Amino acid sequence: MLLAVSKRHTAERIRALHTLGQRSFGENYVQEALAKQATLQGLDIEWHFIGPLQSNKTREAAEHFDWVQSTDRKKILRRLSAQRPAGMPELNVCIQVNIDREPQKAGALPEDTAALARFARDLPGLNLRGLMAIPKVATETHDPGDSYRRMHGLFAAMLDAGIEMDTLSMGMSADLESAILHGSTLVRIGTDLLGPRPAGDGD
Repeated sequence: MLLAVSKRHTAERIRALHTLGQRSFGENYVQEALAKQATLQGLDIEWHFIGPLQSNKTREAAEHFDWVQSTDRKKILRRLSAQRPAGMPELNVCIQVNIDREPQKAGALPEDTAALARFARDLPGLNLRGLMAIPKVATETHDPGDSYRRMHGLFAAMLDAGIEMDTLSMGMSADLESAILHGSTLVRIGTDLLGPRPAGDGD
């Protein structure tokens, strides 16, 4: 799957890409996304939340998104399950994995991921789809391909353990080829689809 990351891009840019056939869009901030969704109401867009999710934003995420890719703890999963409206399809969720154990990054540690996935699988209103990761950036001493190999190994081990999933979300504009080579089924592309991101909060 090709996910267009539309953080800080305008609703008009999303509409233009939608007319070319793109249907899945990813947002990092709930309030920014809600404003765009209101503007683009009526378009057949599949909305993914891909940023860190705070507890006070889970209700809005549960009510307005088709996917939340960044679940990383039981509290967030419980709240999304309880707050998903009964009349809506199950909320697709991925477990975000901190594959490189970076202290500044969100995500479950690799050794905790299987238990968290089983927890998500058993909650009503949620549909466990797979795993998501944002590996450490490339440096002279680190090849993101190694992170992708370990993610794919974790994904395969969980499948072997009977945890049903179909999505391995990893790879962005700078390294999508490596991610796909190592088993990614969903790449999150911003710059290559929508151009440079407008100036904002620095991330």
